[in-house]
Amino acid sequence: MKVLPVPMAPDEIISIREAAYRARVCTKTIRRWVKSEGIGRQSTHGAPLQISAVALEMKVCGDYQALELFRGNHRSDPHVQFYLSRVGVMG
Repeated sequence: MKVLPVPMAPDEIISIREAAYRARVCTKTIRRWVKSEGIGRQSTHGAPLQISAVALEMKVCGDYQALELFRGNHRSDPHVQFYLSRVGVMG
């Protein structure tokens, strides 16, 4: 089942390679997480994957509550604010 991607601001988008490096996993795992967890998006077929650094951090930490809040665009929630701050993104 494909999950809708989290909303992403331009300053929080990272490449699939950067995501794999940060999460210490292979790019294949990141691609799987994009489909299963909605941590990224691809604008059109063949376009590069765009990964949310914030959603990736939530996934790596196993904080699915924050990930769901983030997916619902609840950026002012303290759980989400913690991760926005952690990755250096203004909420």
